[in-house]
Amino acid sequence: MAVVSEHRCESKTRKWSDHDVFQPKRPIPRNLYLTFSLTGFFILLTAWVTVTAAHWIDPMFLPSPWSILQEGWRMAAGGELWEHTVASVTTILMGFALAAVVAVPLGILMGSFKFVEALVEPLGNFIRYLPVSAMIPLLILWLGIGRMEKVAVIFIGTFFQLIFLIADVSANIPRDLLESAYTLGARKRDVVWRVLIPAAMPGIFDNLRMTLGWAWTYLIVAELVSAQRGLGYMILQSMRGLNTEAIFVGLGVIGFLGLVTDQSFKLLTRVLLPWSEKAGY
Repeated sequence: MAVVSEHRCESKTRKWSDHDVFQPKRPIPRNLYLTFSLTGFFILLTAWVTVTAAHWIDPMFLPSPWSILQEGWRMAAGGELWEHTVASVTTILMGFALAAVVAVPLGILMGSFKFVEALVEPLGNFIRYLPVSAMIPLLILWLGIGRMEKVAVIFIGTFFQLIFLIADVSANIPRDLLESAYTLGARKRDVVWRVLIPAAMPGIFDNLRMTLGWAWTYLIVAELVSAQRGLGYMILQSMRGLNTEAIFVGLGVIGFLGLVTDQSFKLLTRVLLPWSEKAGY
């Protein structure tokens, strides 16, 4: 009996250590992960409600969450919010998808083959350091103020960053992994498709998730400068009308959409790349 009791104690101790939140690189249960995630939002919302309810800040500068929800409901019921949201999301998807389709294979080639790196890296570094916001007037001159100008801003802002991030992921694949495949008789084509690309996919997904956030930044900058619809245009018009609630509505929608896309990338990582360390919570 004493042996059984001791074994149960060891099992409980071992189970707790597996979920110890203070132990690096240890997974935690999903419900605990969600609890910590919601806690961050709860702390921010509590502080916000406290500050606005106590009237420590003028509502013109920081409206209450309730007044923002009311304004958001009014804009959604009138269709204005949906029109601007659809316009921005469509532009984001077009620009980012185009950048990803070109940058992912080019980045893999650049990180794997030195002649591709020599061909692309100098020109890419030159363009990568050009401020995208400074190119907006030129893009307006070339493409006008329609959707294609915003798509071009997103493409330029994310493409040249993305190829270097993916090239770095590809270049850091252990050489021993490739040499082992050659030793087992794999051909060059098989090594690329069955070893190199699967090993790089977790890092590629992670970089796509990060650069999508940058794409939202470039889109809003473009819409603030020249647009007739979109969330950035809505925010600018709200600022001119001193409608602070509408500004926060626009920011809230952008943050919500960013959170949804971020979690979608995490879900895809868990489903498509179960061997990745980031596939867990």
